[in-house]
Amino acid sequence: MATLRYDVPASLVVFLVAVPLSLGIAMASGAPFAAGLIAAVVGGIVAGALGGSAVQVSGPAAGLSLVVADLVQTYGWRATCMITLLAGAVQLVLGVFRAARAALAVSPAVIHGMLAGVGVVIALAQLHVVLGGSPQYSAMANLVELPGQLAELHGHKIAVGLLMITVLAVWSRLPKPVKAVPAPLAALVIASLSAWAFGWDVTRIDLSGTFTEWSFPVLPQGDWHVIVAAVLLLALLAGVESLLCSVAVDSMHKGPRGDLDQELTGQGVANMVAGALGGLPLAGVIVRSTTNVKAGARSRMSAILHGVWVLLFALGFGWAIQLIPMEALAALLVFIGVQMVNLGHVRKVHGHGEVPVYMVTMAGVVVLGLAEGVLFGLALAALLALRRLTWVTVRTRQEAGGRHHATISGSLTFLGVPRLTQELRAIPAGASVDLDLNIDFMDNAAFEAIHSWRLDHERSGGTVDIDELHDEWYTLAASGARMYPAKTPARPPDRSWLPWSHRGRRKPHRMLPLHPADCQLTVGAREYHRRTAPLVRPILTELAGKQQQPTHLFITCADSRIMPSLITSSGPGDLFTVRNIGNLVPRRGAEPSDDSVSAAIEYATQVLGVHTITVCGHSGCGAMAGLLSGGVKAGSLPGMRRWLRHGNHSLARFIETEGDRLDGGALDVLCRVNVQQQLENLRTYRKVDEQVRAGRLKLVGLYFDIGSARVHILPPAPSSLTVKS
Repeated sequence: MATLRYDVPASLVVFLVAVPLSLGIAMASGAPFAAGLIAAVVGGIVAGALGGSAVQVSGPAAGLSLVVADLVQTYGWRATCMITLLAGAVQLVLGVFRAARAALAVSPAVIHGMLAGVGVVIALAQLHVVLGGSPQYSAMANLVELPGQLAELHGHKIAVGLLMITVLAVWSRLPKPVKAVPAPLAALVIASLSAWAFGWDVTRIDLSGTFTEWSFPVLPQGDWHVIVAAVLLLALLAGVESLLCSVAVDSMHKGPRGDLDQELTGQGVANMVAGALGGLPLAGVIVRSTTNVKAGARSRMSAILHGVWVLLFALGFGWAIQLIPMEALAALLVFIGVQMVNLGHVRKVHGHGEVPVYMVTMAGVVVLGLAEGVLFGLALAALLALRRLTWVTVRTRQEAGGRHHATISGSLTFLGVPRLTQELRAIPAGASVDLDLNIDFMDNAAFEAIHSWRLDHERSGGTVDIDELHDEWYTLAASGARMYPAKTPARPPDRSWLPWSHRGRRKPHRMLPLHPADCQLTVGAREYHRRTAPLVRPILTELAGKQQQPTHLFITCADSRIMPSLITSSGPGDLFTVRNIGNLVPRRGAEPSDDSVSAAIEYATQVLGVHTITVCGHSGCGAMAGLLSGGVKAGSLPGMRRWLRHGNHSLARFIETEGDRLDGGALDVLCRVNVQQQLENLRTYRKVDEQVRAGRLKLVGLYFDIGSARVHILPPAPSSLTVKS
């Protein structure tokens, strides 16, 4: 019950959105207006109670309007209700047999293209109503007749439609208190009041007899093959739309994730009830669900209550609906239809090369029909997937020093063998070759082609080194071992973090020959250019085009075993790093002075505006061992001796708490105490202290236990132990 204080207000907001949308979708579907309200009630109460999503709201969906309109025209309204009931039964069976996940295999490009096509069809049809005419039998006919319709304008009806669209367009730019009223509701109220006040000649909604003349659905008459296809089409379209909506809504809230099989079962029961009561087919609707989440809903009670409010409104205030001009609802549908052509979806599918699927699906829906458009989209998506499975890319280039680098990407099948062998045989005989296999599949024909080329190339005096990830796999494949289904060895995909001595990248007889001027660093740099640079280049190119904006100043020890990016899982541009012996922070004005650390602190806090300063110590620190043993002998390392004076406060704090303890654990205790002391030293910098007090800067202490590879967050030291300079 604690969530009701969130769910009740959210349900009222969704109710205000649902009423005009339900009426508009009923109009677009060619169904009775009451059918939209019935579907909204059933979608809220039944689907809300039985579904698997906590905050999804179901109701009549614009994406189903074309199917319903075609069914109503072909079989009549009562038979369409029976098809809705049967489609719900199909969804129920699929949910019981846990088939919901299979629906997610449909390409999103097909779904988005279908919705865009439906939006175009709705907008073209309802534009005729806005202009005072009647929609034609198809989208293309509506487009052809549009010029003639524009020549016969009906002033009052156009005024209502233009007023409606204007309010919808500008409502989102109004002040926040005004926007609390949903735009569709506000636009309908303003358009209806204007038509009544000015006495405009408009067409009113007629609800007479719709709630009293109920009759049970009847079986559709006709070819049963076509009827079964219609039932399956409606069940699948409504089910897929609901499941995709549920997945999308899960990413918008922090509550429990949706159970897709339960959601499909709930949708099935709800569609059976809606069909029996004379309602439109329903599905999870993204507009209402998004509104529900943004309004603060916490549980399914919000969806259920929204259905209750729609029911009470339909029974008690149905007379108010009859004041709404038909032209206003048509204008709302035009606006919704245009919004369904979502450019954000186009950008998403463009990044994956699926714009052709999107466009073909949309064009098919507009020109041929919904079922035909979806089938064409699915067919093209399958062809593109098959093309990707047989696509192979081979790139070769000569690097400095005469070595050749070859990269093979994609899926290696027999279809790619001609191109593969052509590119590989273009590499000069006797050359040293680095071969990268960025592949997800390789059949026997492709492997034999590579292996044969490699043997021939090595016989001619050349060398071929397979990339680290596939080297072991290649050796096993060459020995005749069974490789399917595992195509790569079970080892970490990225070994760049390993020490050079632990790489084990190649067997001794295949080690890269070192040039006299080479060292391990130059070999590592060459490996970076081969493997890592192509992966990080996009992000580094982006970062190079703007000033650095790190969020953390990270002060740690110069110990070679500490890798800040590794232990913090950070990337380029995240950390502004300072490394020194002992991760020391000299106090402000301390002697001997050190401007290096001071400059970094000032620059990080006053120029870069970091949010956090972290001091990270580690186990077995050599600097702390030097302090514990009495320091470096005078004269042996004078620079080190002077620098370690900045650790005297840490040593004094340690002695104050631990006495003269010198057992085996004393060093790690001092390492931890040193981190706490350096955090206090940071407060001696006036700007740091001011930002910490104002809450704009946070100081954090970390301790890295090298032996266990664990990072510990250290609490601040008790104020009573503060050692004053």
